[in-house]
Amino acid sequence: MKVLVVGSGGREHALCWKIRCSNRVKDLYAVPGNAGISKIAKCIDIKIGSPNYFADLANLVKKEHIDLIIVGPEAPLVEGISDYFANQGLRIFGPNKRAARLEGSKAFAKHFMKKYGIPTADFCTFTNFGDAVEYIKKKGVPIVIKASGLAAGKGVSVCFSLEEAIDSLRRIMVSQVFGRAGQRVVIEEYLEGDEVSILAFVDGETFIPMVSSTDHKRIFDQDKGPNTGGMGAYSPTPVVTREIERRIEEEILYPTVKGLLDEGERYVGVLYLGLMITRDGPKVLEYNIRFGDPETQVILPRLRTDLVEIIEACLSGSLNRLEIKWDEGATVCVVVASGGYPGKYENGKEILGLEEVGSMENVFVFHAGTVQRNGKIVTSGGRVLGVTSSARTMDEAVKKVYTAVDKIHFDSMYYRKDIGYKALKIGG
Repeated sequence: MKVLVVGSGGREHALCWKIRCSNRVKDLYAVPGNAGISKIAKCIDIKIGSPNYFADLANLVKKEHIDLIIVGPEAPLVEGISDYFANQGLRIFGPNKRAARLEGSKAFAKHFMKKYGIPTADFCTFTNFGDAVEYIKKKGVPIVIKASGLAAGKGVSVCFSLEEAIDSLRRIMVSQVFGRAGQRVVIEEYLEGDEVSILAFVDGETFIPMVSSTDHKRIFDQDKGPNTGGMGAYSPTPVVTREIERRIEEEILYPTVKGLLDEGERYVGVLYLGLMITRDGPKVLEYNIRFGDPETQVILPRLRTDLVEIIEACLSGSLNRLEIKWDEGATVCVVVASGGYPGKYENGKEILGLEEVGSMENVFVFHAGTVQRNGKIVTSGGRVLGVTSSARTMDEAVKKVYTAVDKIHFDSMYYRKDIGYKALKIGG
């Protein structure tokens, strides 16, 4: 069969790599892809978000007789790409536009959780800056402020002073640093605990959780500085015990999928739960409606079952007949970024050391912001590479991934030095 992956980041490179492992796949395409993806797939230069890109993608699928489309990023799903393709009889993996509101509107997601009794932080939503400021003064700090719309993982501020909270509101609602995404804000109670990610395959009625993982959102070590799209991840997460897994399934996953059915929506795709494991149990911080990034880079190396087989089971509504198997070891991903990210940074820096790292056993380099230029691979984004290692233990995986990262060089490169250390501390 022929498969198309939509997207250009590290998540999409990991998806392409895993799809290439399937004996079901003859030809693999990516739109638009990146320098790493181009080594294993045919990259087509259609810009995601450009005018008429749905039609351009559909024309490509029909021309090349592509059998399956897998969508990586959230924006096309929120815009309705699944509806567009399904209406033309084309097979696409990802939820429809109405179901995608779980990520496209944090306000919608919070009201959905409240309606169906899904544990989450107390909240209130606002479209008026003055009203939001008065609410914060009444509630006090610490407090969490979120742009309701899509903000590439950067629209959340955890504020520990009143001044910081008001400044965050002003940036979102008045300065509109996230554009239309900040027309409505969600202000939440601050939750304490351990943050984890649980992704699940969903076929509309049945769900199967993937192995646990933890993302590192802050730019600096010890979880300091502004939020990013993710600076690294590890799997598994020690705080997700069997009892916590049971509660996540019973208290969150089941009522979410059932609630969507009650709303008339069959959710088919990957459902991502951003959770806080509190003293009272797991609570939802956010929903995402696709594979996480960089969580995918640590989850897929542990997957033993054919990913394409799983996706086809989701699309056919037969997920309940499938047993998904996982490796028992540990994986760690360190994101190598351009200096200055998540603020301003420069592109076009030549990346050295990729061949040497590529020869290391159980080390995978997933490209994110890269392009090939004049025979060289150069930087083209804030998050440039996701260097991932797989090992028997978390300690071995951490040591191996940093040995690999040390072999990579480009001007002004930056990465966190503490990815996975929290797991080592928790795991004893």
